[in-house]
This record gives sequence, structure tokens and C-alpha cells, in this order.
Amino acid sequence: MSLVVKEKNHVRLVFLGAANVGKTALIRRFLMDTFEPKHRRTVEELHSKEYEVSGATVKVEILDTSGSYSFPAMRKLSIQNSDAFALVYAVDDAESFESVKSLREEILEVKEDKFPPIVVVGNKAESSSERQVPAEDALVELDWNSRFVETSAKDNENVLEVFRELLQQANLPSRLSPALCKRRETLPKEQALRPPMNKTNSCSVC
Repeated sequence: MSLVVKEKNHVRLVFLGAANVGKTALIRRFLMDTFEPKHRRTVEELHSKEYEVSGATVKVEILDTSGSYSFPAMRKLSIQNSDAFALVYAVDDAESFESVKSLREEILEVKEDKFPPIVVVGNKAESSSERQVPAEDALVELDWNSRFVETSAKDNENVLEVFRELLQQANLPSRLSPALCKRRETLPKEQALRPPMNKTNSCSVC
């Protein structure tokens, strides 16, 4: 029996975390290479991109979720329908770090998988003077066999690395790397502050 795992041509990545940790900022930085400092509450937004790999189309969906716990049914559905998870906290917010632990437990319960594809993201790394969660403590406490990355959406630090890791864990084609694509969405400048739902982009992988 072959142990080769088939590569997918469609995957959904979901970003989960407390409010105001920078989930939307990370996604916007990846898709449009922009940063909006003003926090805007998100309920749920789905972004879609298509990549051409060896003549085949690979569709990547990125789900930006609410940081509010007022939508448990919506969050559960998001987990059920997603292939890989970014659990985001802010390094200057210890409570958001605790939320990541709860979200992981929920993922384990919903997916019924002891080792779901998770990347833990400590965002706002630029806030070093206000840091409440040292990276060393996070690595010790989150001994989950999951990838851990500290990022700064503001300074564009390690944002691409988060998406590379998510795509790899989701078992997308090995030649699909966001670094090889122009990631900015072709939005008019006046629309740049609020990306539309289900925005689709296509690009070719060399």
C-alpha cells in the first residue's frame, strides 16, 4: 500500500485569536503588503487566491475570523471547514496568549485530531518594551509539536514565513511558495482600507 500523500488543489487557512492581536493585519500584509494601524473589528472575511503550478490551478482560501467569543457556532464551523490553523496572540497581551491555548483545545475537539496542522503566531513583535509574553516562555508552555513564529505585521517581519508554514502543513504542492508570486491584490487605492469578501487573485508560479 502506498504511503504517498496526495497533494491538494484547494485549501483553506483560518486565522484564530483574541480581538486586536493583528489577525487582519497579518492577512492584509501578506495579500496587499499594507498595514493599517487602526483596529477594525472583524466578524468574518474570506479571501481567495489562485496559483498556477505546473499547469494546474491551486486555490488558497484565507479565513479571517472574529476575535469575539460571541460567535461560538461560527467559530466551530470555521474550524470544521479549514485545513490549517494560525493561532495568533499579541506578545504585549498575556490574556491573548491564554486564548490561544483554549482555541487549540477547541480545534482538537472539533477536528478529532491529536496533531492538527497549527502554526502559533506571536504578533506585534515590535512592541518589545511592552512585551508580556517572552518567546522562551511561549516555547516552553506551548509544547504542542506545532510551529511557532514571532511576527510583526507592522514591520513586515516573518509574515511570509507564517503562510509558507501553513501551506506546507496543509500539504499543498511543494513548488507553491508565496515568495514566488506578486501577492498584492489589484484594488483601487480608495478601497484599500477594506478588502472585499471573497476577493480572488490569480498568479503563476515559476
